[in-house]
Amino acid sequence: MCTGRVDLSFVLRAFSKGADGVFIIGCRLNECNYITHGNFHALSMVHLCKKLMEHIGLNPARLMIEFMSGGEGILFAEVMDDIGKKVNELGPLGKAEGIDEKALRAKLEAVTQLVPYIRLVERERLRIPFKSEDEFDTFFTSDEFNRLFNELIVDKLAISQIMLLLRERPLSTVKISEILGLTPSEVSRHMNSSSRQGLVRYDESRKCFALA
Repeated sequence: MCTGRVDLSFVLRAFSKGADGVFIIGCRLNECNYITHGNFHALSMVHLCKKLMEHIGLNPARLMIEFMSGGEGILFAEVMDDIGKKVNELGPLGKAEGIDEKALRAKLEAVTQLVPYIRLVERERLRIPFKSEDEFDTFFTSDEFNRLFNELIVDKLAISQIMLLLRERPLSTVKISEILGLTPSEVSRHMNSSSRQGLVRYDESRKCFALA
């Protein structure tokens, strides 16, 4: 299967099921067998996923991608051995980052629910015509990418997390801010936006927000 078919949801599902690391291997860049350059799409997805992982508190080093030809068996064995050692050093997913199991599950679910939107954003705003790994590395560590990530994804992810919390029970602005590490003003902004969209309502008697 072409690495261009490896969807962000596949990676998130692996982590949700307890994988401590995910490794993607594809053919060498600019040597695409299908003339689709799917391996560049995979590289873009990996960079974006690493940013999402970092944002929710997971070590982005848990996601890795390498490029090699089908005839490089020795290199493949060496890389796999190195990957195994790295994953062992990173430790158990979540636990090593100080995130409890329930919180980790909620964080991954919030990102997963946002995948259709992230696909659209990636295709419309973040798909770049670069043809080298260095160019991808430069872009995805640039101020421009960080600006776009904050502008297009961060607020949507926060709202996704809030909706999951409110699905369990009504919560006050202060409680939501404590759980998610947001400021009360940030939570209020998200609640005002969600209320206008008819997603949440404010319960005056209990002084808290609930799903509409």
